Amino acid sequence: MTAAVRSPEGGAVGRGEHRGRETAGHAFDCAVIGAGVMGCSTALHLARAGMTVALLDRGAICREASGVNAGTLTMQMTRAALIPYALRAHEMWLRMPEWCDGGHVLAVACPGLSVAFTESEAAMLEERARVRRQAGAPIELVSGGRAMEIEPGLTDKVLLAAHCPIDGFASAYLTGRAFRPALLNAGVALFEGRAVTGVEQAGQGFALRTAKEGLQARRIVLAGGVWLEEMAGWLGLRLPVKALVNQLVVTERLAPVMRTVLGVASGLLSLKQYANGTVLIGGGWQGIGDRQRGGLGVRAENLLGNVRLAAHAIPALRDARVARAWLGLEAETADALPAIGPIPGVPDAWIIGSVHSGYTSGPYFGKLLAQAIRGEAPELPLFPIDRLLTMEHA
Repeated sequence: MTAAVRSPEGGAVGRGEHRGRETAGHAFDCAVIGAGVMGCSTALHLARAGMTVALLDRGAICREASGVNAGTLTMQMTRAALIPYALRAHEMWLRMPEWCDGGHVLAVACPGLSVAFTESEAAMLEERARVRRQAGAPIELVSGGRAMEIEPGLTDKVLLAAHCPIDGFASAYLTGRAFRPALLNAGVALFEGRAVTGVEQAGQGFALRTAKEGLQARRIVLAGGVWLEEMAGWLGLRLPVKALVNQLVVTERLAPVMRTVLGVASGLLSLKQYANGTVLIGGGWQGIGDRQRGGLGVRAENLLGNVRLAAHAIPALRDARVARAWLGLEAETADALPAIGPIPGVPDAWIIGSVHSGYTSGPYFGKLLAQAIRGEAPELPLFPIDRLLTMEHA
């Protein structure tokens, strides 16, 4: 089996450079480096609070991990410590047109199921449901028969399932398109195709090195996802970040075969059907690639394992054809919790990103960091990086 490696939209996206209220010759109040969902949300909330903000990315906004992930908005796959954040972010995604100048990612609210096919998976499911329920997620354990009532397309091989009524999903490839008008309307200076190669403390702020003229900013936010390890090194810090190369698969358009977000207790399946009939199959199966080179190729054996598991869970998929597959990088810290907060020892330098399943909570994380940068008390605690890093030099 072979599959082409491409993005959901098929092909690269090139954008020009957009300027906000300041020009490159002036110091911005804040420069956000990395224009994924967390960087975009941070920049938007800072600009709306009156700051002059530059948002820079080596490519187009939200075209790396934020634009090619599975788009799952789920409590079932979110770590228990992040449930309060995910619940608030879930609401933000569903109400995105209200706070993002009409921008949207076709977010859909629907039930979520995580199923167990074996006794060991059932034990795993029981424990995960328990800790997530304690954290505030409305998850209940149901029988296989009840799971089939919730999801009629489900196989009858399920022993136990965890049901969450407020899961959902989005079309991740729309993320940049959704944020762009709001960012520009807020006055954010958007620099796409502008790679930052280094940052230096200069006077009462920072100088950003780029291939074109440099930029000055009084504050900086590092929001580079899997590249945060390299970016933290600009400031003399060692911040280990693991890069996952996730494979995703989409089918041809089908008649309705499912109506939930479906996963397996093992974490090896993420499954949902979009309004156009296509079914997106994920689950963290790894492809070929790395942080430096990006996604290079699909592992055929992993693609086959992923689609077989999907067809086992939803039997109607057995005759479906794979339309395409692509790869997306996902960042993860040593404890799989976010890196969000001030950078120790570097005043006015902040960091955000690198968390497993970060798309779900991304817009809310950006809102919280913007509150902290403005000197306000965040609604929920941040995740300072002291626990994760070591100094390379003084």
